[in-house]
Amino acid sequence: MAMVGLISDTHGLLRPEAVRTLAGSDLIIHAGDVGAPEILAALRAVAPVVAIKGNVDTGAWASALPATAVAEVGGTRIYVVHDLNDLDLNPAAAGFDVVVSGHSHQPASAERAGVLFVNPGSAGRRRFKLPVTVARLDLGRAPWNVELVDLMGQAGDEQSPTY
Repeated sequence: MAMVGLISDTHGLLRPEAVRTLAGSDLIIHAGDVGAPEILAALRAVAPVVAIKGNVDTGAWASALPATAVAEVGGTRIYVVHDLNDLDLNPAAAGFDVVVSGHSHQPASAERAGVLFVNPGSAGRRRFKLPVTVARLDLGRAPWNVELVDLMGQAGDEQSPTY
């Protein structure tokens, strides 16, 4: 496995552009605020899914989702937490190579102390002036490549609903 699709903060909306962008992933990680169980079912039709609970995931369906998760892809250890402020471990000391988070709706990718931190941003309804994004993490080459994909650039729809 080399390509990991990263998505977060769908809030019950899975855009066709997100599904198209994540197609071809060996694994999809949803970093919380899923919003509805149908989102995970649709993502599982694309690739295996590791998903965690976000602060809006409060329904009975969400009780099965963990607060954090660990994924291992080809020897790369990935820690998943919804809100980076809730990170309660030192990822480098704990042996993690990548930390995936969501919550802020702001896409970001940065290396700190040898650990890659990635927030794929929000793939759901546009909030404020923040972009609508997902990410693709290519673990098949070194250094790893993180591609942050602007879904609205694909759709050409800048009149996305707000909430």
